[in-house]
Amino acid sequence: MVGGNPQHDAYGFRYWNNPGAFAEYRSTGSLGRFEGFLAAIWSASFTVVGPEYVSMVAAEAKRPRTYIKSAFKTMYIRFGIFFIGGALCVGIVIAYNDPALVAILGGTASGAGTAAASPYVIAMSNLGIEGLPHLVNALMVTSIFSAGNTYTYCATRNLYGLSLEGRAPKFLQKCTNNGVPIWCFCVVMLFPFLSFLSLSSGSNVVLDWLVNLITAGGIIDYIVMCVTYLAFFYACKAQGFDRKQLPYTGWFQPYCGWIGLGWMFFVVMTYGYSSFKPWSVENFFIYYTMVIVAVVLFVFWKVLHKTRIIPSKEVDLVWQAPVIDLYEQSFTEEPVGFWTEMVQLVGLRRGKGADRRRGSVTEI
Repeated sequence: MVGGNPQHDAYGFRYWNNPGAFAEYRSTGSLGRFEGFLAAIWSASFTVVGPEYVSMVAAEAKRPRTYIKSAFKTMYIRFGIFFIGGALCVGIVIAYNDPALVAILGGTASGAGTAAASPYVIAMSNLGIEGLPHLVNALMVTSIFSAGNTYTYCATRNLYGLSLEGRAPKFLQKCTNNGVPIWCFCVVMLFPFLSFLSLSSGSNVVLDWLVNLITAGGIIDYIVMCVTYLAFFYACKAQGFDRKQLPYTGWFQPYCGWIGLGWMFFVVMTYGYSSFKPWSVENFFIYYTMVIVAVVLFVFWKVLHKTRIIPSKEVDLVWQAPVIDLYEQSFTEEPVGFWTEMVQLVGLRRGKGADRRRGSVTEI
């Protein structure tokens, strides 16, 4: 930004003025820039994930009330740096009408879906920076590997949980001696083969369907999370339970929950507005199939099993809390910090903060 690149170009916030911070999309003028903003939000919805994955490991964390609390607190920093900060950086280092970027995204140049399409790589090439693009490629590989591990774990555990609750076949409950739901894992590992669709030039329609289904599913997931939290909040209020007794409480609640619910509902309902003008049946189902399926499945389950919406005063706020209390009280030492655990991974300071537990409940 200040001229420390090989071309000594102090570009600063040049691209925020020319061509501007907001690109026009479908329309022109202010409406076009607003539609461009919406398009960016919908694209980001495909990649902005994280909080739901942290909650899924709670059942397997050694000290859930300590480690999960710390993990959720880092979410604010992660979202601020990697998502919001990353979006700002992209707008600073490259213009939205950069010829190389437009050519790759438009399909007139090769590199779509690879590191060559990264705005950072294109910006480095424009400035004559050598070496760093290869580093970006390496980091992208590690990111893909990390994402693959996360998705495999979460999909496997989701399928296993559905089986335990009777919502999936019982054979999926089969686990190895190490506790890995082996058949769930096998089913999940069938889906990566869909990546081979990218090898065919005629598979764009299928990929668009998959991307839109996944994006809509992710937004619906956040809607369910907001609804679930609001139900929990009002249940605590109705039963006189002080949330401050919990290891961690969210800020500005329940208003954050309502704001999140309203925003996600707005995004998912306007996600495919382009299918209405001009009207396109194909595009409508590409964008709204997951929304329709979610509503149909919810109503179907309610009618079939005759379940009811539980009033706030009847919600079970205890559940397995006493069991978790006894489990965490069984540890004889305080948990160690993050950096100590990192050092222990390489074999150092193994004796400090070991997860030693008492032999029986009577010793607590």
